[in-house]
Amino acid sequence: MAVVEISVAPLGTATPGVSRYVAACVELVAASGLVYQLNPMGTVIEGDIDEIFSLLRKMHEVPFGQGAERVSTLIKIDDRRDQGSHGLQGKIDSVLDKLKSDS
Repeated sequence: MAVVEISVAPLGTATPGVSRYVAACVELVAASGLVYQLNPMGTVIEGDIDEIFSLLRKMHEVPFGQGAERVSTLIKIDDRRDQGSHGLQGKIDSVLDKLKSDS
């Protein structure tokens, strides 16, 4: 299972706000059925790497479909194959457990 963070940003639009582009990207993620988490700087998605790659391409295209002429997309991939479960909540829980043990 992979965990991927993506941030898609149109460049050179008439306004500095990008939330309408982000919302359209998140609609694609929600429709995909993959587990995801929106954060202030991007969207984190977990699932099969091939499904995610297909989705990333679609997300990158969203701003072009809304009139953007240039798009900057940042992608971070954590593809762990030595464990069956490597999801969003498990990664968070692992850190929280270690914080508790340090207290």
